[in-house]
Amino acid sequence: MKILVQKFGGTSVSTEKNRKLVVKKVKNAISEGYSPVVVVSAMGRKGDNYATDTLLQLVSDDFKKSNLLATDVLLGCGEIISTVVMCNELYKEEIDSIPLTGGLAGIKTDSNYGSASILDVETNRILDLIKDGKVPVVAGFQGVENNGFLTTFGRGGSDVTGAILGAALKAEEVHIYTDVDGIMTADPRIVSDAMLIKQIGYEEVFQFADQGAKVIHPLAVEISKKYNIPLVIKNTLNDCIGTIISNDTCGESNKIITGITHVKGRVQITANYNGTDEYVNLLDILAQNNISIDLISVFPKQKIFTIADNDLEKFKDIVSKLNLSYSYIENCSKIAIIGTKMKGVPGVMARILKALTKQNIEVLQTADSHMTIWCLVEEKDTDIAINVLHGEFNLAH
Repeated sequence: MKILVQKFGGTSVSTEKNRKLVVKKVKNAISEGYSPVVVVSAMGRKGDNYATDTLLQLVSDDFKKSNLLATDVLLGCGEIISTVVMCNELYKEEIDSIPLTGGLAGIKTDSNYGSASILDVETNRILDLIKDGKVPVVAGFQGVENNGFLTTFGRGGSDVTGAILGAALKAEEVHIYTDVDGIMTADPRIVSDAMLIKQIGYEEVFQFADQGAKVIHPLAVEISKKYNIPLVIKNTLNDCIGTIISNDTCGESNKIITGITHVKGRVQITANYNGTDEYVNLLDILAQNNISIDLISVFPKQKIFTIADNDLEKFKDIVSKLNLSYSYIENCSKIAIIGTKMKGVPGVMARILKALTKQNIEVLQTADSHMTIWCLVEEKDTDIAINVLHGEFNLAH
């Protein structure tokens, strides 16, 4: 049998009109000889009746923090409702389907409620349903721990469900349906002539997902790469071919840059040397206090790095107790310029800095790896910087 996993996000199942488009995608898969396994997110976004954030408003913040097990049960309700509603839509088109929670779908996890790790997937139930000619409709974002309690994987976890089921079922492909056409060369809300990337490798797309592009969960990419299951990002609302993510491609053109993404809400910290162990151990101290840092530059008399803006007050409190001298710049953006073909090509950083300087955009800090160059700029310059770089590397052609 040829299994195809089709994952549909919250907007895809949010309205009856959109759900009919989902049914069309499922029918097309069946007509093409596939046995589809459907994964669904909760319906809609905050404010919609059964969206995850709406459900969370039903209980107090103190309760959510003190009873993570109960919070996971609440969180899982949105996806479970979606499975039944989608089965109803499929029923209208005479497609026999069965709603499954993550646990009923065989997804076993640890007991880390709210951020559970997948330990195993038992596929017997799903395979039996497929052999009986039924379409399994699985609640995304969730599994079950050893004692039978529902667990969730964290935000965006329905992508992870799609990827892990694709791997366990040895699916031909995993299709991730959303409300965009696929992975773009830049955010089309910022760059009007951003282009669809038709083919891309796992490593590049992981950089996109990890550096701010919210089209797919980074862990879903990791899983698909590990088991060599092609991912395809598609738009539920149209018939665009989407973006194929696989090991078979490292980009569809000879361009050294594949695309640009960004993360706002960064704060640049400069910590000054004072000859104490506290300065030497500063990065370890921050890690122990769950403050994540990046763009790390270490000099004999300074350490420069960035943190999330919502960690700034915690940082100030920690450093005040260490008696360290520091300064900071708020409202920064980290721009990531991504491309596997830049490796070994001289002058890429120089082009980036020259293009930004020409537009009077100050670059506060840079870093690079074999496929990504990062530039830290003031948040007010983000959109202009991305447009400048998109044009500099001819990504619209």
